[in-house]
Amino acid sequence: MLEQLTLHYNYLFEADLLKEISNVAHYKTIKEGEVVIDYGQSILYMPLVLEGAIKISREDKKGDELVLYFIEQGDTCAMTLSCCIGNSKSQIKAITETETKLVLIPVNYMELWLSKYKSWQRFILQSYNERMNELLEAIDTIAFLKMDERLNKYLKDKAMVNHNDVIFVTHKDIAQDLHTSRVVVSRLLKVLEIEGKIKLQRNQIQILDL
Repeated sequence: MLEQLTLHYNYLFEADLLKEISNVAHYKTIKEGEVVIDYGQSILYMPLVLEGAIKISREDKKGDELVLYFIEQGDTCAMTLSCCIGNSKSQIKAITETETKLVLIPVNYMELWLSKYKSWQRFILQSYNERMNELLEAIDTIAFLKMDERLNKYLKDKAMVNHNDVIFVTHKDIAQDLHTSRVVVSRLLKVLEIEGKIKLQRNQIQILDL
């Protein structure tokens, strides 16, 4: 594990911290579409993403979900950090976008390393800042963009985290992620195709204007 940690995080963490992470953390590979963290779950580990991407969603009182942001290689999740520090249950769902390789750090080491390693402190604060900016962007998207603009942004974001201009997703999945109806999604996708922004195929969409 130390070799993989060094490959992905040597620019962030000093050698001593990398060794400590390697000694206490668990390495896990999770298939595409698997739930990493679910609503109401106790948080025992903080995830660091080595490879792949994870979709973070929030559920309303009716059980409908809305995508908040994606985390990629080198990222962790601010919601997870908050739950770890506050010893509270998860209020988000995390699902793998692609096959994802994670390093899972036991939560009791988080605060210990905050005072022991400046690089860890910087990483945690930077992660909070990045996720907060993404949450604000998500709020702005809902508040100020029309649904066709939200859809176009969602498709581009999904393509970027998957590192592929072709994304494999159903209209129903998109509707769930955007908290709207499948009929609306299908209609707007057709409009985007007519405008030359995407190319529609069965259960996959090619983004033409990344």
